[in-house]
Formats: sequence, structure tokens, C-alpha cells
Amino acid sequence: METSTQSHDIPTTPAPVARPRVLLLFGGRSGEHAISCATAGGVLRAIDADRYDVLAVGITPTGRWVSVDPDPDHWAITDGRLPEVADAPERILLPQSADERSVHVLDGGGLPRDLGQVDVVFPLLHGPFGEDGTLQGMLELADLRYVGAGVLASAVGMDKQYMKLVLAGQGLPVGPYTVLRPGELERDPDGVLARVAPLGLPLFVKPARAGSSLGITRVTDLADLPAAVAEAQRHDPKVIIEAAIVGREIECAVLGSPGVERPRASLPGEIVVTDVKHDFYDFEAKYLAEADVELRCPADLPAETVERVRDIAVRTFEAVDCEGLARVDVFVTEAGEVIVNEINTMPGFTPFSMYPRMWEASGLPYPELVDELLQLALNRPTGLR
Repeated sequence: METSTQSHDIPTTPAPVARPRVLLLFGGRSGEHAISCATAGGVLRAIDADRYDVLAVGITPTGRWVSVDPDPDHWAITDGRLPEVADAPERILLPQSADERSVHVLDGGGLPRDLGQVDVVFPLLHGPFGEDGTLQGMLELADLRYVGAGVLASAVGMDKQYMKLVLAGQGLPVGPYTVLRPGELERDPDGVLARVAPLGLPLFVKPARAGSSLGITRVTDLADLPAAVAEAQRHDPKVIIEAAIVGREIECAVLGSPGVERPRASLPGEIVVTDVKHDFYDFEAKYLAEADVELRCPADLPAETVERVRDIAVRTFEAVDCEGLARVDVFVTEAGEVIVNEINTMPGFTPFSMYPRMWEASGLPYPELVDELLQLALNRPTGLR
């Protein structure tokens, strides 16, 4: 009698796929600390915990790196309260060389504790010491992948003077301006006025390296120029003075693409300040007085103007060698001319911010946008690229 044997496959449970470890970094030393915290709250709420393991790290206003509460509600702007990363005795240490990926915490006892490896950093810092290339340089030295623009694009995008120089050099339209360095107004007030007067009135006096409309003054009388310069210099010793451009304030979100494809542009959005107590889209209107502002997305523009805005947004992104994401702000005049105001390489990222709202209107919901940014960062090479 022949005996046959039959093999039976024993069912096995597939080994769990390791989730990429994301170090979500926010806060920082700039005047935009609170806005960075609010941005982080939005991302913490949207990030898919089934796909990513998140380590939340905050940077205090004095520059200390600490582990923080990952609860999104903790970082929301509520009833005018601005969130802040609180100080703590511990200190977070990034990898110290290109051949390691582990993050450590140094507690009060002085002994480092391993928090595990990190696959990608998601820096959600706004303003100097985070959005300006300084942090990006540190991450490059550690050979860590990260979301967003590299060192050059971050630095150029932060400094409005050099941003305008680069964009103009690439044939992109920018408005008239002049720059004041520390002490110029005191040394040569007549010479400064001779440079400023041809710009006409009103003028906008701004810190050259700040965002969120911090330190900006609308000047309608040159007698008020010294006070406006002093206000801007509270945030940055270097000041940029821009001619007013009469037009609609239009924004466009740009998102990097995998491989060799060109970046993508969203449908444009429009900011309309509805309360006359705001001379322009200032800090209060942006973050504390939502009822005074209307965000229209998509913007009501002719089809050909929409395509012109999107084209200029992508060209601006490429001109500064940007990666990942950026918001490009432009003016659209009555004649249909599109003039670049600025590029923001780490735009506000709460669910109510224009950047994700423009992508939502373009068919890419907020959680999917966060996922796409992380995938772009995880798949791009480190080092020179």
C-alpha cells in the first residue's frame, strides 16, 4: 500500500511593518514661536498614527530642545492664548554623525537615554533660527532626511532682499524696494529719504527676515518713517522698504513632485481683509481676529489669470531651488499683471491655513497632504542633490 503524505502550510502572521519614525520639531527662538506651535498642532492631529510613529520635540524660546506633549489640543490658539514650548530640565540630542540615526534625551542626571532611531524630521518652525537654513544645515550635517526646503532655498526665502534679487535675476516680476542696514538712517537720513521718496506713498516697512506680518508698518507720511524702521528693527536689524502695489492679494500653494517631474501648483486662494481697522493683513488679522478676514479658496479669477499665477508660483519655487513645499504670495493688478510678493518655504500649516486649504480645494485633503510631504522627504537622497 502506498502511503501519501500531504504537506500543510501553517498559517503565519506577517511580521509587522515598521512605521517610519517622524521627529516633529516646532517652537523655536523666533517671534513666530506660537504660530509654529499652532502649525504643529494641526499636523499632529492629521498625521496617520497607523503609518507613522511620531516623536514630538519642541524648541523653547531660549533654544532648549525638549520632548513635549503630542496632544494637538495643547498647541491650539484658543481665546487669544498663544501656545508656547515650556522649559524642562531635559535636553534632546540629535544624532552626532552621519552614520547613526538615534535620538537621545539627556535628563537631569546627565546620562543620555536612547529614544530610538529617526527616519525623517518634519521641521515646522517659522522665521529665523528654523526656517532660514540654520536648522536645515544642522540636519544636513547629521545626514538626516527632512521635509521641506534645503539650506539655500530656506535662506533665500527668509531674506526678502536676496529673495527679490534671485527672482528678478530669473526674470520674475517683483515690486520696487530698497533696503536699510543697521545705522543707515541715523548716519545719512537725507540719503535714505532720497532713496525712499521715489517709491511713493504709501510704503510698507518690514523686517527683512521675519514672517507672520511681524513688525510691518504701513507708512503714509515720510515723517513716520523713523518710527516704522524702529518697529521693524525690533525683529531684524535689516529692514526692507517696499512700494505699495495696488492689487488683490493672491496666494498659491506649491508641492514638490517625486522623481524628475516639475513641482505642482494648487488652485490660488485670496485674502480679503473685511474690517477697516486693519490697514493690511497684519498679525492680528491672521491669527487673532478671524472674523475680520475672509479667505476665499479658490480665488475668483479669470481662467487665464489662474494659470498665470500657478505658472509664476512654480517658477518662483524653482528659482530658489525649493523642495517639498512653499506658498507663493502675489499681487494681481486690475490690468491682470501678476507680481511676486514673496515665497514662504514653511507656510502656516493648521487646517485653517491657506496652504492646506488651497490643496483641499485642489483635491488633496489635509491628512493626505501631510502624508505626501513625508513620503517626498523619505524618498529623497541625503547629501548633495
